[in-house]
Amino acid sequence: MISHIARDAVLAAAASGDLPVTATLRARRMGNLFAMTVVGADDRSARAGLALAAHLEARWSRFLTDSDITSLNLAEGAVRQVHPHTVRLVREMLDAHRRTDGDFDPTLLPALVAAGYGTSRVDPGRSTLLPASAVAPGRVDSISIDGDHVSLGRGTTLDPGGIGKGLAADLAVEQAIADGALGAMAQFGGDVVVGGHAPDGVAWRIGVEDPFQPGRHLAVIRLARGAVATSSRRKLRWTAPDGTQAHHLLDPRSIRSIETDVQAVTVIAPTGARAESLTKPGFLRPLDAFLAWLPTQGAAGLAVTADGGEHVSPNWSRYR
Repeated sequence: MISHIARDAVLAAAASGDLPVTATLRARRMGNLFAMTVVGADDRSARAGLALAAHLEARWSRFLTDSDITSLNLAEGAVRQVHPHTVRLVREMLDAHRRTDGDFDPTLLPALVAAGYGTSRVDPGRSTLLPASAVAPGRVDSISIDGDHVSLGRGTTLDPGGIGKGLAADLAVEQAIADGALGAMAQFGGDVVVGGHAPDGVAWRIGVEDPFQPGRHLAVIRLARGAVATSSRRKLRWTAPDGTQAHHLLDPRSIRSIETDVQAVTVIAPTGARAESLTKPGFLRPLDAFLAWLPTQGAAGLAVTADGGEHVSPNWSRYR
């Protein structure tokens, strides 16, 4: 979807007859393709976005022994000093847990590892390290932040997962605009964040991928600023140790991969971190209730069910 988004943005600008300077660079970060597009700036700005994503991966990866996340997870309740970006990540996790009434739970990592996802899909030589006390779910209310010092209650661990990719895209766009770009777009896997001026001076065009036919768009939305995140049960699947099929979306109540008719959920929200976290209730709540709830969170959504049905929130049409 990266190439589709970048190409569509440039085509929209070309149609206006006044093509601004636009640069796009891509690299693999956090196990996903990351693309950075800047408007009104050269590729140095885009390269800075790639560098930031690499920095965030080093801080947040659960597969790296020297990351902030691994340090916190192994601390057994002790206080650890972490980078300000990591503090922001933990704050986003806490806000997402509160906003979704616990549907988003960042403390399920031990269950994910037990289900068979303890080793990096990109580098099999890297594995998740957990203390003997680790349990799922952990205690979100035991997480404490004091300046750049963070502590997790003993047994509580964190997994940045999707919200980490959403926040990384947020930070990359913020950095590009702060450094002088007129506009910027960052895509991390299924998360897209845009800000500032689009190439056509109106809005970015973003394709929503069909979960049944990768590369095909179910819809193309227009977004002046904000974020789009898509989560799918059809990707990142494996066979668990007990022989059952597992995926990365866990039910915080049963601590097992979610079983539901919903195959994919796309959410439009003000930030990538928020959009990412708001997809989770779409797999856990009655679909009509979820779609009616999204506008109360300043968001809009599209859910695709197993029969190919497309179900949208009342405000989805505003972005078409």
